[in-house]
Amino acid sequence: MTRRSAAALAPGLLVLGLLAAGCGQGGNESDVEVAGTSAPTQGSADGASTVVIDGVPDVVATIATGLATPWGIDFLPDGSAIVTERDSARVLHVTAPELTDGTSKEQGKVVELGRIPQAAPQGEAGLLGVAVSPGFASDGLLYFYVSTAKDNRVVRARLEGTSLGKPQPVLTGIPAGLRHDGGRMAFGPDGYLYVSTGETGDDQLARDRKSLAGKILRITTDGRPAPDNPFGTLVWSWGHRNVQGLAFDPDGSLWATELGDKKADELNRILPGEDYGWPVVEGFGGPKRFTPPQLTWKTSEASPSGLAYAGGYLWMAALRGERLWRVKVAGGQVSDPTAYFTGTDDDGYGRLRTVVAAPDGRLWLATSNKDGRGEAAADDDRILLIDP
Repeated sequence: MTRRSAAALAPGLLVLGLLAAGCGQGGNESDVEVAGTSAPTQGSADGASTVVIDGVPDVVATIATGLATPWGIDFLPDGSAIVTERDSARVLHVTAPELTDGTSKEQGKVVELGRIPQAAPQGEAGLLGVAVSPGFASDGLLYFYVSTAKDNRVVRARLEGTSLGKPQPVLTGIPAGLRHDGGRMAFGPDGYLYVSTGETGDDQLARDRKSLAGKILRITTDGRPAPDNPFGTLVWSWGHRNVQGLAFDPDGSLWATELGDKKADELNRILPGEDYGWPVVEGFGGPKRFTPPQLTWKTSEASPSGLAYAGGYLWMAALRGERLWRVKVAGGQVSDPTAYFTGTDDDGYGRLRTVVAAPDGRLWLATSNKDGRGEAAADDDRILLIDP
């Protein structure tokens, strides 16, 4: 496998510190007005920067290198990010570099805020997703999905200056295993926290509506069932194998990536109370009582993890497939899946774990080549800055 080295864009070692502030094919081109200090692709009269989203992703900088299986990324109000490492249980504060003429040869800044002591990394388990509280400006809270020695759980901790406060449990008792732990979290437009869980390799847990495994949960910030949940429990949808990507589009639709077994990986539109069929059905087909996927891929082309929305597209990070998928989305429908940064090409970066949309309209894309299944380059794992 050949892989374009990010060192050409961002030479040097990780710099530790904390900032005081924060073409071609594709269609659906849009201008996104954003606030911030990053150099814009095009300027605007009011001083805000404009990112032109043409649907053709370009790497414009390397934000960080030398990371150990970065897993979760979410953004603070100032545009900097909180990043989790699965195997080290570290929580990092990361800022992107300033751009000059649309690119940068510098890296961003990385500071360790602390570790989640409850984490017990093994296999696919460890410190997984992170979600910044919608009320962070007043409450300072960060939410984490953690695999402990006993269970998977959601905990929260207050960010106190440049250090992390003591994590407190929010939701415990989610089944855990060496694999299929789910772990993605996202606050929805309704202010509730959506949490993906895996079936831990026990297929029948996905079929048990009373189990928290193999589900997407919708909870309050205190870990209770959100109002109007379809069964009056924590469960929002069920019949999942291992959901590792969650993203909302501007219409409020929730989309999820799901790792298949041998037949098909899935992109699903998530509806409350719906049964997505695992293990009875994988991909298309099966009884009508199961909700079918919107798109499927061969597992060799995807094994999807993170998912983000930007500029009329869903962006899907692929692990085994070693590529970034772009999918058009409109009116609750998806089409035209197109692959970029494929691992066998000169612009490949190997296994891709997480993609998120930053407040400035760009994408942050994290590799996962040190997760025990990849071929690590000298500067892996890394986070890339993408103009979508």
